[in-house]
Amino acid sequence: MSGDPRTTPEPPGVATEPLRPVTPGSAPASPAVGPTTGPAVLPTGAVGLTPAEAARAIEGVLLDGLDPESAPARSAIPVPAGELLMMPAASKAYVGVKIAGVAPANPAVGLPRITGGYLLLDGPTLQPVALLDGIALTSLRTPAVTAVALDRLAVPEAGHLVLFGSGPQAYGHLDALLAVRRLTRLTVVARSAEPAEALVRYARGLGLEAGVGTPAAVAGADLVVCCTTARTPLFDGALVPDHAAVAAVGSHEVDAREVDEVLVGRSALYVEARAAALREAGDLLMAGVTGADPLWNLAELVRGEAPVPADRPRFFKSVGMAWQDLAVAAEAHRRGVG
Repeated sequence: MSGDPRTTPEPPGVATEPLRPVTPGSAPASPAVGPTTGPAVLPTGAVGLTPAEAARAIEGVLLDGLDPESAPARSAIPVPAGELLMMPAASKAYVGVKIAGVAPANPAVGLPRITGGYLLLDGPTLQPVALLDGIALTSLRTPAVTAVALDRLAVPEAGHLVLFGSGPQAYGHLDALLAVRRLTRLTVVARSAEPAEALVRYARGLGLEAGVGTPAAVAGADLVVCCTTARTPLFDGALVPDHAAVAAVGSHEVDAREVDEVLVGRSALYVEARAAALREAGDLLMAGVTGADPLWNLAELVRGEAPVPADRPRFFKSVGMAWQDLAVAAEAHRRGVG
């Protein structure tokens, strides 16, 4: 990875004190139930890694030989409030499972759309060793994966990031990309003006030239990152310059997409794993991509086996995979006990 990690101020709305595990036998005070707090939440441990450390953990397992194509598929179970996701993964040293909820109605009552926790077990004995904050883990590992990919797909002089979205993943992606690249300019494109302006202020505090823009801003982008809940394309793919690198991370559903078939058809295509993308990546499937199309996986990109053409956009589609959670959770645990 190029560039140096940066120490960044805390994004608005993120607690500065980490969540702490409960001492066995003790009972924490339960917060009152209300429109912005919800029911009592199980205390879990903070992840405790920087964006650069999380990216190195992702790179490390791929360089050590992990094959994303053999990773277990997630289980998605419809429940009354939305969807329950179960994502298991295993290595010789650790086993882990993330249980995540997707509750579309939560934001309307001041609660996060994504909920959940992560249970980490010792690999040889399957004894539980840590319970991590599932939201914090997802907010860290997804941008880390994007940063690993885009650091290899972006042109060396890439400085202008166009970022779609203004939620936790938008902050996470900005921090992660700053950990691997020396960005100079940010354009935020979001549905709501107030959150977009808050992200702009955060970016200016990091020393970036930043402002709110429209989807047409992609015409001047070096990097485009989409981390939204959109189900239809966010911009005209014909506007993206040939030198740009684009990432879409917002969905894992076959009928949802953030980019159009024009961009997909113009671009060299990269995914976490071909098998997962062909199951879940609506951005690709709705554009007509099949197993016959050239799709390079992240391990091939990290190991230098995937071509990176300079004459057309490079598009990375992420759906989120369980091996990524395990890589980051295991690294956090190793640092905590080491």
